Amino acid sequence: MNRQTKTFLMQQFREVGIQPATRHGQNFLIDLNLQHMIVDSALLTDQDVVLEVGTGTGALTALMAKKAAAVVTVEIDGHLFELASELLLDFDNITMLKHDALKNKNQFDPRILDTLKEKLDEDPNRRLKLVANLPYNIATPVLSNLLTSELTPHSMVATIQKELGDRIVARPNTKDYGALSVWMQCQADTEIVRVMPPSVFWPAPKVDSAIVRIVVDAERRAAIPDLKYLHQFVKAIFIHRRKFLRANVVAALKRHLTKPQVDEILGKMQLRPDARTEQLDIPTLQKLTELVRAQAPDWTL
Repeated sequence: MNRQTKTFLMQQFREVGIQPATRHGQNFLIDLNLQHMIVDSALLTDQDVVLEVGTGTGALTALMAKKAAAVVTVEIDGHLFELASELLLDFDNITMLKHDALKNKNQFDPRILDTLKEKLDEDPNRRLKLVANLPYNIATPVLSNLLTSELTPHSMVATIQKELGDRIVARPNTKDYGALSVWMQCQADTEIVRVMPPSVFWPAPKVDSAIVRIVVDAERRAAIPDLKYLHQFVKAIFIHRRKFLRANVVAALKRHLTKPQVDEILGKMQLRPDARTEQLDIPTLQKLTELVRAQAPDWTL
């Protein structure tokens, strides 16, 4: 397997007469040490089934295939799919899929989930891990949607825009704290492993990137009575996160709860009238969600 350097990539692209497609968010990681850091951060074993979104030329795919039981890798670009197919020819534990990873902004393509399930079912001890250099334009739905799918990942390690990484690990009362912070942290431990400058990619993006590691806490996740409701409710009340919490809850539940009912719920939680959504920690938001769900169980965003 050739090493994915800038020189190697430019030569490969020249030979087949293509250029990186900006519409697919193609920024290839050309720092070999960082490629290994991504794989090492995932702690892969022969019990792991890896989902990679964005095969690229297959450099990361090859590194993972040497350690994992199986790798299911998805590439939307037909030219890259053919290029990677040639470079990954010698591996018998890689399944390549050529289509969009997402059916829509809220769901993975079912063909991907079916393929992953087949691989996971081959051994009851197998675990699902996402490991990928994610295109910026789909990073949020990929990470969020895998946590709402029927296949719960053990962990996710991904290269994403640093700004998104900051949102994932943010704490209450900070500028980056929002619905994504809550959704990730309510069920997983999150950390930024490394911040990376544009120069480690080709073509170089205009912003810094980060390697994030998200490790799901099965007990914490199982303790959430209705994951979908929590996900939707938190998104709804963080749409205007700097507004007063009361106004956000009233607006989100206007067809299901009256203002006095909202006031009663906030009173039970001893939340001040001037409380803002961005100030609430995750346990408080979970408790609020359950009190709302008890009175408006059929609500959806």
